[in-house]
Amino acid sequence: FISPTFNTYINTMTAKRTLIGILVATSTSSVAAFAPVAPTIRPATTHLSAANDENPSAVNQLANAASLSILAATLLFNPLPSHADGQTKEFRLPPIDKSDKSRCVLNSSKMGQANAARDKLYDLRECNLSGVKGAEFDLSGVIMTGTDLSNANLREAQFSKGYMRDSNFDGADFTNAIIDRATFKGSSMHGTIFQNAVLTATSFEGADVENADFTDAYIGDYDIRNLCKNPTLKGENPTTGADTRLSANCGPPK
Repeated sequence: FISPTFNTYINTMTAKRTLIGILVATSTSSVAAFAPVAPTIRPATTHLSAANDENPSAVNQLANAASLSILAATLLFNPLPSHADGQTKEFRLPPIDKSDKSRCVLNSSKMGQANAARDKLYDLRECNLSGVKGAEFDLSGVIMTGTDLSNANLREAQFSKGYMRDSNFDGADFTNAIIDRATFKGSSMHGTIFQNAVLTATSFEGADVENADFTDAYIGDYDIRNLCKNPTLKGENPTTGADTRLSANCGPPK
């Protein structure tokens, strides 16, 4: 994305794990620095006194190492939720280039989905792609608003950092798709199928998911809590017959 806000997503848990590794390494090296390298016959009290006289910072370094270890443990056992790109509140998008007559076409990325890399902005805003066949396509980095992808075949497709807001996905099939760090905010997803899909760090805030099917989909703990709060999570999928709320493991229908 051109938008700096959209491209500066920070995976909180990854950052924490990295920090923990650094802290543990620092703590270990600090303690190792004071490990004896040869036997000594001096009394322990004399040894500590000499250490304090010759290296006044020794005690402080050991105290710092202990503090770092405590901080690492705190981060490990009290994690914060990781936020999706899709949960970013505001994005700055460029104007739609309506002079590009070939713009409204599904193009699979050849650069790999991890970073949503493309040679130019992948803009499908206000495109009518109802019923399109995009199975196994890599559509990472796509931008959609006011886009019609109703009844689209998107089985096994890949969406990384997808901006798919305020669009129509009614009846679309995302079976076995990989959808990572994406947003469906405000989109219509009546009867959409997400069977066995991977939905990591993806937001359905404000989306209408009535009659959708999430059977066997992988959804992170933080994301599933938000999805279960969606008042439209109800009904039954007209294609698979799955109960929408139960398919998402959100308990019995309300």
